[in-house]
Amino acid sequence: MSAEAGLFVCDADQLVDGGRGIRFPVLVYGQPATGFVVRFAGKPYAYLNRCAHVPIELDWKEGDFFESSGLYLMCATHGAVYEPESGRCAGGPCRGGRLLPIGVVEQDGKIFWQPDQQIRAPL
Repeated sequence: MSAEAGLFVCDADQLVDGGRGIRFPVLVYGQPATGFVVRFAGKPYAYLNRCAHVPIELDWKEGDFFESSGLYLMCATHGAVYEPESGRCAGGPCRGGRLLPIGVVEQDGKIFWQPDQQIRAPL
């Protein structure tokens, strides 16, 4: 892994378009949380696992972020739906909100996430 790539999440072949995502631990403003990465239209996308409507985790059960069509990410609690490629609210109670993106890179058959000012690696 190169320093530019970031922190290892999983092997790239673990992510299938519109399929299960992979969770990973993060710190948000110093507080423990989880991020997740999914694949959509051939690309990996990563977000903080926190609904824009109410700050709770999205997944139905661990790793299940997509709704049944595989076209949108969905909050299991209140049904807010998000565009996987942008994190923008596409319907439901999120009302124009968006998921907090996490930088992600696919390199050499592996997926890496990139810490920033808000989202850092756990200690």
